[in-house]
Amino acid sequence: MLILAIDTSGHTASAALLENDTLRAQVSLHTLRTHSQVMLPLCRQLLGNAGVTLPEIDLFAVADGPGSYTGLRIGISAVKGMAFALDKPCAGISTLEGMAYNLLGTRGTICCAIHARQQLHYCGIFSSDGRQITRLAEDAILSQTQLLEQLRALPQPVTVCGDGAAMLLEAEPALIPAPPHLMLQSAVGVGLAARHAKPVDADALCARYLQATQAEKLRNE
Repeated sequence: MLILAIDTSGHTASAALLENDTLRAQVSLHTLRTHSQVMLPLCRQLLGNAGVTLPEIDLFAVADGPGSYTGLRIGISAVKGMAFALDKPCAGISTLEGMAYNLLGTRGTICCAIHARQQLHYCGIFSSDGRQITRLAEDAILSQTQLLEQLRALPQPVTVCGDGAAMLLEAEPALIPAPPHLMLQSAVGVGLAARHAKPVDADALCARYLQATQAEKLRNE
C-alpha cells in the first residue's frame, strides 16, 4: 500500500511517501511562506523523485490537529482535493500521535507537547515498546503545571518532543529530549500512524483544534 502523508500543523511543511512499512521518500521545508504556496509543489517533487504518480497512491494521510489553525486547514484541504479527485480514502491523524510515531524506536513513555500560549500546551501521552505505539491519554490542552504532574506520575523514562519540550525540560531536567531531527512534527510519523487508522472518505476529514477558534470565540461573546 502506498501512503502519501502531509503535515502542515506547524512552521514546517512536510510530505512523506510510505510503501507498507518502508519509507520511500520524504521532504520538508521550514519557511515563512504560507503552506498553501509550498505544500503541493513539495508533493509533486516528492512523487517525481520517487517515480510514483498521484493515481498510484492508495491512501492520503494528513495531520488534522492540534496545531496552527490556518496550517491545518491548508493541509486538510489539499488532501481532500487529491483524494476526492481520485476517489481514494483518507486518514486524519492526530498531530501529537504522528509525533509519537516519529519516536517509534524509543522505549518508555513519550510526551508530545505543542506550545499553545503562555503556560498552556497541547499534549498527548503515549508509550512505546520499540515496535508499537500505545496511547495513554487523550489529546488535551493543559497547563504546564498539570502536565508535569501527570508526567512525574508515569513510568520512567519519559521522552518529550514538540516545540513545548524546551519549556518542560527547563522545569523538569529529568525528562529526556527527543533527538533534534525528531523533535518536531513530521509527515513521516503521520504516515506511520496512518497504517493503523480507519480510512474515511474525503468529505469526513475535519480539523481537531482542541480549543475554540478566534471566530468561534467572537461569535460566543
